Amino acid sequence: MESLTPPNITQLLVAWNHGDQNALEQLTPLVYRELHRLAHRYLAGERRGHVLQTTALVNEAFVRLVDWQQVEWQNRAHFFGVSATLMRHILVQFAREQQAQKRGGNAVQLSLSAAAAIGTRLNPDLVKLDDALTALEKLDPRQARTVELRFFGGLSLEEVAEVLRVSVSTVRRDWRMAQAWLHQQLSATS
Repeated sequence: MESLTPPNITQLLVAWNHGDQNALEQLTPLVYRELHRLAHRYLAGERRGHVLQTTALVNEAFVRLVDWQQVEWQNRAHFFGVSATLMRHILVQFAREQQAQKRGGNAVQLSLSAAAAIGTRLNPDLVKLDDALTALEKLDPRQARTVELRFFGGLSLEEVAEVLRVSVSTVRRDWRMAQAWLHQQLSATS
């Protein structure tokens, strides 16, 4: 199975930005596979029979991404960073709808440790995680964005540093601080 390296994905994104539809055709299976891998990881800890399936999440995210004509894709990390935000919003929206339908019961469960090695044994529901990230964003937007990129985007420390235009050591420090803060917040609400 042939795969493109990140710089080639970046080249295809730039070409697509400049109106090259052939680039989009080449890019689609590459990013679709990566989005599918990320979505599968998010949904792997879900209960059996969970209504939202991996393919549905990927399709929804991909359709929204392709429709965003005004975005100037800078590189692979930027694309997957935006994808992370989008998938977060789709998952949270779905979780909120499910909670509303069931009057607050059986919320979607998502393991933090299953994604990007957050390092806790908590199993918070997605709505609580989103609420905690929203609160963190008010205190430290860069830490919240770091969590979003690592957790929902599956980006490495280096890729997060590239997206945020900071050093890897800054990302590592923000990541550790955000983990501790989220652990505290999610433990307090359990």
